[in-house]
Amino acid sequence: MIACYDLTGVWDFSMAQMRKNTVPSAFTDTISLAKKGSPNPNRETGFLTDAYAFEGQAWFRKTIYVNPEHIGLPMQLTLERTRMTTLWINGKKVGSCDSLCTPHVYDISAFVTKPLTEIVVLVENTGYPTKGGHLTSPDTQSNWNGITGEMMLRVFSDVYADHVQAYPDPDKKQVTLSMQLHGAKTAAFTLTGNVQFADEVIPVPVFQAQLEADQNGRASVTIPLETVYYEWSEYQPALYFLLYQIDEQDNGFVSFGMRKFCADGTRFTINGKPTMLRGKHDGMIFPRTGYAPTDVNEWIRILQTAKDYGINHYRFHTCCPPDAAFTAADLLGIYMEPELPFWGTIAAPGEEGYQEAEQQYLIALGDQMLDAFGNHPSFVMFSLGNELWGSSERLGEILRHYKARDSRRLYTQGCNNFQHFPLVLPEDDYFVGVRLSKERLIRGSYGMCDAPLGHVQTDRPSTMHQYDTIIFPEQKEDADGEAAEEIEIQYGTGVKKVKVSKSAGGLIPTKPVITHEIGQYEVYPNFREIKKYTGPLKARNFEIFRERLAAKGMLSQAEDFFQCSGALAAACYKEEIEAAMRSQYVAGFQLLDLQDFSGQGTALVGMLDAFMESKGLITPEEWRMFCSDCVLLAQFPSYTLISGEMFTAKVSMRTVLPQDGTVEWVPSGMHQPAVFCGRASGSAMVCEEHFVLRKIRCIPAGAENDTGAAAKDFSPQINQVSDNLQKAVQNVSVLCGFL
Repeated sequence: MIACYDLTGVWDFSMAQMRKNTVPSAFTDTISLAKKGSPNPNRETGFLTDAYAFEGQAWFRKTIYVNPEHIGLPMQLTLERTRMTTLWINGKKVGSCDSLCTPHVYDISAFVTKPLTEIVVLVENTGYPTKGGHLTSPDTQSNWNGITGEMMLRVFSDVYADHVQAYPDPDKKQVTLSMQLHGAKTAAFTLTGNVQFADEVIPVPVFQAQLEADQNGRASVTIPLETVYYEWSEYQPALYFLLYQIDEQDNGFVSFGMRKFCADGTRFTINGKPTMLRGKHDGMIFPRTGYAPTDVNEWIRILQTAKDYGINHYRFHTCCPPDAAFTAADLLGIYMEPELPFWGTIAAPGEEGYQEAEQQYLIALGDQMLDAFGNHPSFVMFSLGNELWGSSERLGEILRHYKARDSRRLYTQGCNNFQHFPLVLPEDDYFVGVRLSKERLIRGSYGMCDAPLGHVQTDRPSTMHQYDTIIFPEQKEDADGEAAEEIEIQYGTGVKKVKVSKSAGGLIPTKPVITHEIGQYEVYPNFREIKKYTGPLKARNFEIFRERLAAKGMLSQAEDFFQCSGALAAACYKEEIEAAMRSQYVAGFQLLDLQDFSGQGTALVGMLDAFMESKGLITPEEWRMFCSDCVLLAQFPSYTLISGEMFTAKVSMRTVLPQDGTVEWVPSGMHQPAVFCGRASGSAMVCEEHFVLRKIRCIPAGAENDTGAAAKDFSPQINQVSDNLQKAVQNVSVLCGFL
């Protein structure tokens, strides 16, 4: 690129509804960031109300001055984030674009013929090639219309390169840049730049080469990085920023990270070290604007808030965020999983329900997502959609297409596909679901439509539940007396043979398992939030709920309902997450959600509100006690003891910390805390495994426990015991510090 024209600002505007291929004769309004449309009097209860709901055609016109020296050179017009667009330059139709996820890029070289250039853009938010999932749903960001983010006209020299893709090779400590070369078959290539690691900026040595394009115009060059090699991960998100020049004229930019995110047996690894995905759902909920931000700083705020709560992974439900989200994730070390905007059935050709045009659109959209965002090291996973049905063979075929096109990330057929009848495809790199058969459940709660219910809903409260024996149901003999089947599974850094019940039924996974949309624990509305909805989306549902409560004479209890339901939800989330932490064959989880989900019946399931701001129910420090890269776990059968009952707990740890260290634990709220303390150190801490630190035993006073220290007799004061023991056990299960 040799020049660019920023097209943001005020545009002429029209809401005329025109016939195809016709343009309004007059633009009687202007627009910049204002919300246009007719006031919407509706009051929705299932989701936020768009105060200016609008569906149809929106027209935008702008006249700019182009430097005469640039006329005749290659030019591209980019609209970063929009709906379906059609473009006219100087009265001539250029073409149309229908991507819901990626920038609309038009080649306008042949249309800019004079300095004063008129640009007309039609944006339509109806008639999509697919329903669009949470990209277009009123349950989330709304079906907005317009253009957000970058609006730019770029000018290139006669010889230039674009579509630059970076393919890191950590094993060889090098990166290969592949690009489309225009205007010549060969060109000189010069590269400079730096790598940002921690607080350092390290120069990358100048690199020069001669590009040679193939018959399709693709050229590539491999750049050694041995002397400036730094890996990207959640702990050390090192980023390379490289500037290149073509024939000493055209300039370009590419950024990437050196990382290997892999599925290693039943777990994930980053650069060869185990990691556990502590994820959250994201459905593009931004009430102040009604659309996803394209500003990096806003995404840093959002993702840093999540990271403060121990989150290291984002799953975007039937949607893909803007480039700014990936950039922020690159900087913070967040593992991202965007998804095709589809929630339905993928049938094979010849089957009932096969939609060829829609499928081809979705496949092409996935290609565009890989091209547009594929250089981001944070883009580690890709899903075909949410709760898909249809042909497993067709899903496998689509996965093969993507894996052949781009091997830089892991792929899955979708999240919670086939629901009660899950399966793992040969092409899957990992599995995301809520069960392995109808009865083998791997999350703690379910709606009645997904019954049976989970252990958080049905079992006596304890800290014993884990999913390992559900994922791999072991038994020596089946009920009919026949020997169980022996299979080989990943176990730590090696393998292990286990006997699996032939009668278990359902799926026996051999790839990493992620539990899908766990939680969903509702909190009563906080009516104080209503005043925060200052944008186009209004919380009229909250207003209706408040009116209903007042009509029953109970409005004075609203704060109690909010606080009590919030405390219960926090306790349920704690058990839900700790159950996953206790399960070494659970490779990760995806919460629904850390923040409120404003749609689908007003699902206020978050500890944070829809703005990613605290409700005051639990602090980040308290949440990280059970949701972080190192969680101390106390396992005991009941929170409630009666007088004279003995108490025993096993203390274990789920840790994926990359460094060795020492952990010490001690309960609080006890008169004799030394009785219940422990210490462990060494390389075991870097393993994603459970190990017993110490047993806690409550026995009559004067006796000795297994540490040789006197224990506390709790029997005389049952009320005080219940209070102190609960405090002690809760803190044993969550508090840890490192020396």
